[in-house]
Amino acid sequence: MNHWNEPLPNTGSLSDTESLSNAGKKVGILGGTFDPIHTGHLILAEAAYDAYQLDELLIMPSGHSYLKDNRAQKVQPAPVRYEMVCEAVADNPHFTASDFELRRAGNTYTCETLRQLRGQHPENSYYFIVGADTITSILTWKDPEEIFSSCTLLAAMRENDVPAEDFLREVEHLRREYGARIRLLEIPAIGISSTDIRNRVKSGRTVHYLVPDRVERYIIENGIYR
Repeated sequence: MNHWNEPLPNTGSLSDTESLSNAGKKVGILGGTFDPIHTGHLILAEAAYDAYQLDELLIMPSGHSYLKDNRAQKVQPAPVRYEMVCEAVADNPHFTASDFELRRAGNTYTCETLRQLRGQHPENSYYFIVGADTITSILTWKDPEEIFSSCTLLAAMRENDVPAEDFLREVEHLRREYGARIRLLEIPAIGISSTDIRNRVKSGRTVHYLVPDRVERYIIENGIYR
C-alpha cells in the first residue's frame, strides 16, 4: 500500500512560520555535501519550489561535513563542491548557489545556519528540505528544538528511505512533543546517488544525464573523482 498518497498527520499550520512578516520571502533551503550535486537534487529542489510556492531556493553545500570524515574517498574541498553547485543552478533563475555554510569555520550545524539566516532576515520564512530518513534521525542533530522553531521541514520520500509507517509515526511524535512543522514533499522515484556518480567517474563510465551538462563538463575538465 502506498501510504504517501494519504494525508500527513496534522502537522500544524504553515502560518506559524509565514506570519513572521507579510513582507518577507518564503525561502527554501536544500543543504547537503553535494559531492557532486546531481539531477535528483535539482528535481527535489524544483518540486519544493513549485509545491510550496517559494520565492527563492538556496542550494547550500555544507562546510565541514564531519559526519563523512570516515568515508574512504574523502569529500571534495568546499570550493570544488560550491563551483559544481554554481554550474548546476546557472540556468535556473529561482535557484541560488549559497556559500553561507562554507564561510563559517568549524563543523556545519543546521541550527546555526538557521539562527544566522533568521538573524539577518527575520522577516523571511524558511523551509528546510530533508529526506524522510532525516525525520527519523533529526533528534540526534545539534539542538533539534531550535531547528523546529526556526523553519518548516519539507520531507521527501526517496528510494530506499525509511518505511512510510515509521516516518508517519515519527512525524506525529515530533509534532506532539516538539511542535515541529513537517510537511510532505512528493517527488518522483529517482535512483540517482552521488556515490554512484563518483564510482562511475572513477571507473571511466558516463554520468551523462545523471548530472547537469555543465557539472559533467566541470568534473571532466578538472579531473575530479579520478
